[in-house]
Amino acid sequence: MRWFAPCLLLLCLTGCASKPIERDNAEVAMFGPTRMRLHPIFTQVKDWNGSGHPDGVEAEVEFQDQFDDPTKAAGRVMFELFSYRQGYPDPRGERIVNPWVGSLLTLQQQQEHWNRTSRTYSFQLAMPAITTRRTYVLTAMFEQNDGRRFFSRVILKGLEDEPKGSPALPVLPEPTSRPVVP
Repeated sequence: MRWFAPCLLLLCLTGCASKPIERDNAEVAMFGPTRMRLHPIFTQVKDWNGSGHPDGVEAEVEFQDQFDDPTKAAGRVMFELFSYRQGYPDPRGERIVNPWVGSLLTLQQQQEHWNRTSRTYSFQLAMPAITTRRTYVLTAMFEQNDGRRFFSRVILKGLEDEPKGSPALPVLPEPTSRPVVP
C-alpha cells in the first residue's frame, strides 16, 4: 500500500506533461483567419499617459476564421492615417503620416499585442499632433507569410464643436396629470 501513493503521483505528473500537438495544413486552413477588421468601437484616438492630450491612435485588429470566431494570425500589418473627406465614395483624403508597420511574426510579438479580453491585437500608433477635434480615416493592410492579404478601414469621428450663438431650447411648462377643463 505504501508504494501506491508514490506511483499514483508519478503517473499523474507524467500524464500532465504532454507536449503541444502540431497542426497539419488542413487544421491551419480550417481555423486560420479568413477576415480582418479594425474594431469599430475599440479603435480610437487615445491619451495613453493621462496628460489630457491624445498621444495617437489605439488600433484594435480582429481576425475571424471561417466559423466567424475570433482567431490569431501571423504576419505584418501596415497602418495609414488619412484626413477625412465627407461626401466622397472613398473618404480618404491626404495621408497625414508615414505608415506604421507592426509585426506578429514571433511568439514575443504575439504576446505583446494580443488582448485576451477583446480577442484582438492592440497597436499603439503614436502621433503627437493628433487631435480629437478632427475626423480621420485609419486603414490597415495585413499580409500573411503565404502572401494573402486582408484590408480594413475605420472612420475615427472627431468631436464636434457646439455651434456658437445657437438658440436655447424653449422651456416648456411641466406636464400635469390633471385633465384640463375649458
